[in-house]
Amino acid sequence: MRTLTLAAILVATTACVAGCIAVGPDYSRPEVQVPATWRIDLPQAEEVANTTWWEQFDDPVLNDLIQTGLRDNLDVRVAAARVDQFIGLLRSARSQGLPQINYGANVSRNRTSEVGMPPLSPALDPVFNLYQGALSASWQIDLFGRVRRLTEAAQAQVYASEQAQRGVVLSLVTGVATSYITLRGLDRQLEVSQATAHNFGETLRIFELRYRKGLVSETELSQVRSQYKLAQSTIPAVEQQIAVVENGISILLGHNPGPIPRGKSISELVVPVVPADLPSTLLERRPDILQAEQNLIAANANVGATRALYYPTISLTGALGSVSTAFGDFLSGPAALWSIGAGLSGPIFTSGAIGGQVQSAEAQKRQAQLIYQQTILGAFNDTNDALVGSLKTTEQTARQQERVDALREYARLSSLKFEDGLIGYIDVLVSENDLFSVELSLASFQAARFNQVISVYQAMGGGWVDIADSLTPVSLSEEHKGNSVQGK
Repeated sequence: MRTLTLAAILVATTACVAGCIAVGPDYSRPEVQVPATWRIDLPQAEEVANTTWWEQFDDPVLNDLIQTGLRDNLDVRVAAARVDQFIGLLRSARSQGLPQINYGANVSRNRTSEVGMPPLSPALDPVFNLYQGALSASWQIDLFGRVRRLTEAAQAQVYASEQAQRGVVLSLVTGVATSYITLRGLDRQLEVSQATAHNFGETLRIFELRYRKGLVSETELSQVRSQYKLAQSTIPAVEQQIAVVENGISILLGHNPGPIPRGKSISELVVPVVPADLPSTLLERRPDILQAEQNLIAANANVGATRALYYPTISLTGALGSVSTAFGDFLSGPAALWSIGAGLSGPIFTSGAIGGQVQSAEAQKRQAQLIYQQTILGAFNDTNDALVGSLKTTEQTARQQERVDALREYARLSSLKFEDGLIGYIDVLVSENDLFSVELSLASFQAARFNQVISVYQAMGGGWVDIADSLTPVSLSEEHKGNSVQGK
């Protein structure tokens, strides 16, 4: 009874102390230099960063492709499985600070030596059965917070993996949207190339008739034929690019490479509103920044966990069971056994083993902090680049459209002058080739303009990532998040 009383006092005392001590530094967010504004001034439109911005393109096909990708993409499923992996590690880490109860049972048939020391009495049978059964319990008291620090690190790793999953969703949505816009730009280039090749083919047919009648020279005929072949040679190159982009979109959708359905043309798409917000909001909603910070929290907690190795550990153990050579007596009072004990252990001299672990943990923390700061700088850079790019590509597209209009008129007037005999065909050739070139470039500028807006949403993050994640079959649901917090 006295032993039990002393053990109870020890448990109560160590439990109280354990709730007050945790070796190692508590986490505090590092100070970072946040710019007050972006390099360009845009109207504030924060709310659009929390909506399904891809629907602003007003293309149902694009909406369907993104929904398909969120449903079938394999990278999203891999990221979700990684979250579950870290949730399992969290539950395992928490269990180290809780009592462990085990059971065991054994039945054996044995023979003892008849001539041992001391010799077996002739009246006793050397062959006997042995029945054993016991319940055992152990509890390692987390006196200096090592288990709590390990749990803190594991929890941060869960949060980091959840942010990694959000990052995959962000990349998937923007990747599908960017690839689709690029595809529609290439489709426009293919249309221009095919239409130009058709027009040049008609011109070549007319010039061949005129050449037979001696109305044009062989030089002029060769110039027209060269122009026609140039337009024709552009078509296979564009078709190859289209196939490559289609295959890339198919993989994002989790499907085998194949054709992709089309919706509105590049000129029919609506330009989404450009979101603009303060730089400080990136710290709270960009998945990569949040993931980097959680990795820093985990590294900080690991410093405490390794420093706790310098301190002693206290464990409580107990057992209750029964041992008997006769099954009928197995559960009787005389066969009962029990034990209860407490242990204390700690390092005295480890030849630098613990010091090395502490040094390594502190270095990992410094790395995590530098990575966190570098990630923030990269986020500011990405967003500034995207905002500037959105503004400038809009201006470039407008200027390119004006150039197309001017060259189209120039080519029409040149053709009329040639028909009237006022100029040679070389002038017509130059004007039409220039028009062909700038029409191809215009399609590229139009696609770049849309993609720069997508880059702004990608760089800023926002609530839209959570909306997109909710459309996946392995989303971070409230139940999923609850498990990560409670370790159920």
